[in-house]
Amino acid sequence: MLYALHELQRSLLSPMVTAASVLKEVTHSPLNPLRDLPFVRAVGANSELFTRLMQRYHKPNWDIETVDVDGKPVAVKTEITIDKPFCKLIHFRKETKVKGPKLLIVAPLSGHFATLLRDTVRTTLADHDVWVTDWVDAKMVPLSDGEFRLEDYVDYIKEFICSLAPRLNVMSVCQPTVPVLAAVSLLASERNPRIPDSMIMMGGPIDARRSPTAVNQFADEHSHQWFTNQMVMRVPQNYPGFSRLVYPGFMQHASFMAMNPDRHLNAHWEFYKHLMQGDQDSAEAHRQFYDEYNAVLDMPAEYYLDTVRIVFQDFLLPRGEWNIREQRVDPGAITKTALFTIEGELDDISGNGQTEAAQSLCSGIPKTRRKHLLAKGVGHYGIFSGRKFRTIIYPQISQFVQKQMRSKKQLV
Repeated sequence: MLYALHELQRSLLSPMVTAASVLKEVTHSPLNPLRDLPFVRAVGANSELFTRLMQRYHKPNWDIETVDVDGKPVAVKTEITIDKPFCKLIHFRKETKVKGPKLLIVAPLSGHFATLLRDTVRTTLADHDVWVTDWVDAKMVPLSDGEFRLEDYVDYIKEFICSLAPRLNVMSVCQPTVPVLAAVSLLASERNPRIPDSMIMMGGPIDARRSPTAVNQFADEHSHQWFTNQMVMRVPQNYPGFSRLVYPGFMQHASFMAMNPDRHLNAHWEFYKHLMQGDQDSAEAHRQFYDEYNAVLDMPAEYYLDTVRIVFQDFLLPRGEWNIREQRVDPGAITKTALFTIEGELDDISGNGQTEAAQSLCSGIPKTRRKHLLAKGVGHYGIFSGRKFRTIIYPQISQFVQKQMRSKKQLV
């Protein structure tokens, strides 16, 4: 019912949003001789702020058409190599003979679209042949395609790894560190030869009992039944996924905003002042960030509830009690895949030690093939995006991958 009311509200506001958008364009137009007058700027600023707060934000484009390789621009084309109901495996194919080591980037299915990792992809493309998991908005998946649970997520990752291995490196960002570790553990237990050479795990809840954050405490303070009753809704009839049970994107977005309300209020106030001052560079930086931040997707309810229970309430992976299709998930079975765990000192989503927990769980990996990094002065998003990622974290990832490649060649 709440989902339907949300859609109704959006529909009722649509004419007002359209009118405000038109007014914004008129007041900002370079053809408007009055656009620099304080009153006109105020009208334009108010119109744009209202539009941005009330409009629908759709999935952003990747916008990666070229990448610098050895100081030269190289064309990049995106291709869907595996097309599944809940995920598209995308290959960013560089138009060059030297591709670099294969890298599968597993994007989080936790509210935002995979395009949130645009900076991660663009940075790694310079030295690697990159694939990315592009998760599908659950409201766009017909009910006839069935459920999608956390174990199905693990199955997807296993399939993607097997399709790209050997000579493959896997990078998981935040939420997927858990299913990626499960997938590699199962492949190792099965003695499947198509396993990755290395796993790079960044800011994820491998053991959410360590350094609990507000996210962990929220899950701990509410029962599983509460999440089922309060967070799960059916998709309205105006979408292909009509009647599918989901955790709606608009509720996730409200949760994101509620975690740091003062920060977001201040950001919008600063945006308004930049518009009034004519500071278009600062205003555009705000637009780019919130165009991505405000674009959210619906998650399949079964997957969401599985994640709450298995990862944040019962801690089945670190306790060694997680079974997938009657097979125990045993990270200790991994012996041939190197491990690099990365955490941000200031991460308020995944606390310090939560990702590092993989180091002790993966006891079968020699210490010489394990590495941990605590990035000083870095928050959650800074682990995989921004200046510190590009200048401090990524160079160490690249060196780690190259080291594993050299050791593999020596063994051969």
